[in-house]
Amino acid sequence: MSALRQAQGAGARPGGPSTSSGNVLASERRHVLGITSPRRLPAWILAHLALLLVVLAFLGPMLWLIFGSLHSDSALTVELGGTWTLSNFLAVMTPETLWTPLLNSFILSAGTALLTVVCSALAAYPLSRYSMRFRRTFLYTIVFSTGLPITAVMVPVYVLFATFTLTDSRIATVLFMSATSLPFAIWMMKNFMDGVPVSLEEAAWTDGAGWFSSLRGIVLPLMAPGLAVVSIFVFVQQWGDFFIPFVLLQSPEKQPASVSIYTFFSSYGAVAYGQLAAFSILYTVPIIALYGVLSKALGGGFSFAGGLKG
Repeated sequence: MSALRQAQGAGARPGGPSTSSGNVLASERRHVLGITSPRRLPAWILAHLALLLVVLAFLGPMLWLIFGSLHSDSALTVELGGTWTLSNFLAVMTPETLWTPLLNSFILSAGTALLTVVCSALAAYPLSRYSMRFRRTFLYTIVFSTGLPITAVMVPVYVLFATFTLTDSRIATVLFMSATSLPFAIWMMKNFMDGVPVSLEEAAWTDGAGWFSSLRGIVLPLMAPGLAVVSIFVFVQQWGDFFIPFVLLQSPEKQPASVSIYTFFSSYGAVAYGQLAAFSILYTVPIIALYGVLSKALGGGFSFAGGLKG
């Protein structure tokens, strides 16, 4: 018994390590060893292999575009050797081949993004601020509309456009493209607007401001990153849209770059791979530039925490 008491006393000496700290150190040691333990090593390898496959899936086409655009005799296979030239870029950098289609793409995409952001903000405000009877049903309808394939409605839409002689009109095409982008834009805008506290609008309401004044002066400035996200989403979506402009715009001088890119495929099966690669690279430059301009707004986050009432 005396030996047992001495052992217990030695374990509880002020100078010796405590039992709780020893347990913490042991658990931390087990946690550190568990990361690189042989049992976890196969999972770590599989995860990195999966990430490597994803990177290669995106990097492979980009490398083909770069090498293909710099070779005069490009084909489906990429050759690292040979003669490097910029002739493919010079061949496509003409008004009818590149600049006019890019301008048409910008007009359609920017007009659609602007109209969609304005309409989605006006539609999302009552859904976020007011308790309406059919709000949940309306939100479910919006979610259902996001999954509706555009090919299912293009035939009646084309008949409607042809009846009112709206085909080959950029304005009518922008209106329809905005209508197709509205459901998901309203859903995103409503989620961003829910993050702005209603208490920030109460002072404006007390001073007699209406809903439009509070929306324009308080809500929209505070959710500027959300507006940037919706704008980029709609712009990128319509920049790469092929089906709607292909059906509604018949004149070659009005078609965007997403449609004119198919001019590099001849009717006899021949493909100008070098010019196609150069055109594709120049086609992606505006999207990269747009993200670079709005990246600061995307990383800024919402800054309304200091405006809450104490």
